[in-house]
Amino acid sequence: MTPIRIRRRAPDDACRQACSPDDLLTAIYANRGLMDPTQAAPGLADLAPVSQLRGLDAAVDLLAERLRGGGHIVVVGDYDADGATGSAVAVRGLRALGAARVSFLVPSRFDNGYGLSPAVVEAAAELAPDLIMTVDNGISSLSGVERANALGIPVLVTDHHLPGERIPDAAAIVNPNQGGCAFPSKHLAGVGVVFYLLVALRTRLRETGWLGADRREPNLAELLDLVALGTVADVVTLDRNNRILVEQGLRRIRAGRCCAGVKALLEVAGRDPSRVTATDLGFFAAPRLNAAGRLEEMSLGVDCLITEDPARAAEMARQLHELNRRRREIEDGMKDEAELLLETLSLDGEALPPALCLFGEDWHQGVSGIVAARIRERYHRPVIAFADAGDGRLRGSARSIDGLHMRDAIDLVDRTHPGLVERFGGHAMAAGLTLRSACLDPFRDAFVEAVRAQLGDVPPQPEILSDGALPPRLMSLETAELLRLAGPWGKGFPEPCFDGSFEVLSARLVGERHLKLRVSPEPGLQIDAIGFNLGEHLSRACGKIRLAYRLDVNEYRGVRAPQLMLDHLEALT
Repeated sequence: MTPIRIRRRAPDDACRQACSPDDLLTAIYANRGLMDPTQAAPGLADLAPVSQLRGLDAAVDLLAERLRGGGHIVVVGDYDADGATGSAVAVRGLRALGAARVSFLVPSRFDNGYGLSPAVVEAAAELAPDLIMTVDNGISSLSGVERANALGIPVLVTDHHLPGERIPDAAAIVNPNQGGCAFPSKHLAGVGVVFYLLVALRTRLRETGWLGADRREPNLAELLDLVALGTVADVVTLDRNNRILVEQGLRRIRAGRCCAGVKALLEVAGRDPSRVTATDLGFFAAPRLNAAGRLEEMSLGVDCLITEDPARAAEMARQLHELNRRRREIEDGMKDEAELLLETLSLDGEALPPALCLFGEDWHQGVSGIVAARIRERYHRPVIAFADAGDGRLRGSARSIDGLHMRDAIDLVDRTHPGLVERFGGHAMAAGLTLRSACLDPFRDAFVEAVRAQLGDVPPQPEILSDGALPPRLMSLETAELLRLAGPWGKGFPEPCFDGSFEVLSARLVGERHLKLRVSPEPGLQIDAIGFNLGEHLSRACGKIRLAYRLDVNEYRGVRAPQLMLDHLEALT
C-alpha cells in the first residue's frame, strides 16, 4: 500500500470553530471557493447559455428538417452510463418534440469497440436512417463518418471527449471541447450535450410554428433525472453548470417526478428515491446500469430508461441488478490475479515502475476498467488493464492519477512510437485503447517512459484533502442530514471530509473485507464507523487512531443515525 498523507484545506481550521451545522456548511463551502452560501444551489436560469455551443445551428437544422419530413433518426450511443442516459434523453426528447421515427443502436463493447466505427455504420444502415446522431462518441470516428458519407447518410456528432488533430467530416458537430467553441463549461458529460441540443431544437421548433396549438411543447426539464444520473456516473467535474444540472435532476427524483427506469434502479439497489443524493446515483444506480454494457449489451439499460411502464422497468432493473452481481464476482477474481502480477513485479525488493500495464489471458473486457481503477487506488500508479479481444488484439482500459493526463500520455506514445496503438481516446483520468497482442511489451515500455517523463520514477505521494476537525458536538444526525443534501458533491466539488483522533471501542470485519468500528472522539460520546474495502487495516484498529472520514446517515430497520464513512486509518503511537 502506498502511504497516504492527510492535508487540511484551510490552515485556520474553520470547521473546528463552527457552532452549528449551518456554520459548518458555510466553512465547507468556503473551502471550495464558494464564499456566498446563497450561490450553492443556483437554478436552471443560471445555466450557461446554449447559444455559445459551436455547431449548434447546423445541428438544429439537421434535426428540424428530419422532424418536419418524418425522417428516421438513428441514435448511436456508447456502452457506459453516460452513453445510455444520453441515448435515452435523445430518444425521449426527440419523440416528445414530435419526431416520427427515432431508433437507437448501442455498439457492442466486444464486437464493435468504442465509437462510430464503419461496422457500426453498416449496422445502422440496415435501419434505413435519414440521419445518424451520435451520443457520447463520434469526435474520433473519422473512418466511421467517412463510411456514412459514402452511403449517403449524414452524421450529427454530439460528444464531449477531447478531439484529436483531425475531426470527422460530419454534417454537424456539437462538442464543448472542439476548437473554437466558446461554451464556458468544458466539463459537460455526453448526456449534458444532448440535453442542451434538445433545448436549442425546442426553441427553433417553437419559433417556426412546429410547436403550438396542434403539438404540445414538452417540458424538457422532465429529462433532468437522466442528465443527473449520466453526469454523476461519468465522473466529470462538477463545475457550477454541472452542479445545476445534477441538483435539478436530484430534486425531480426526490419529488417523485423521475422516469420509471431511474426509480427502479434506485429501488433495486435499496436506495430511497425521496432521499437520493449524487452518491446514490454514482455508487448504486450507475453500476447497475453500467453492468449491461460491461457483460452483455447496453440496449437493456437504454430500454430500462426509455420505458414508461413501471412493471417493465422494475423487471429490467432486476436483470441489471443480477448482471451487476455477476460483474462483482468477475471483478474480484480479476483483481486477485492483478495483485499476483504486481507481486512478481516487486520481487527482490524492486520498486514498482511509475506506471502499470497489466494483462490477464482470461480477463473480461467489460470489467478491466474497474480492475484498473482498483489497482490505481491501491498503489497510486496510472494503470492500464488489458484484456484479450479475441481477434489478435488487446483492448485496454486506462485510469490515471492526479498530475498525469492519460489521453495525452497515450497520444505521446502514439506519436513517438507510430504503429503501436491502433485506436485510442478518452479524458485526463480515463481512456481506452486497442493494440495488437504483439505490441503489448513495447507499448508497456514506451508508456512507462512517457509517464516517467512527467511524474519521475515515483509518483507524488497521494493525499487526502480534509476540511479539518469536526467538533464532536456536530457529529449528529442533524449535521449528517444537512451535509447529505447540501451538494451535489462530486469531482471538483468534493464531499466534505474530516480528520481527527478517536479511541477504538470495538473493531470487526463485515462482509469479509469491510471494517466496522465503534469509536469515541471524546469521553462520553460514541459513534459507528465503517470502511468499505478497508478490512486489511483490522490489526491497526485498536487504541488511539487517526481517521479521515465523511459524516453520513446510516438507516437500519427504520432507525436513522449518524455514521462515519472511513477513507483512511492511521495508528497513533
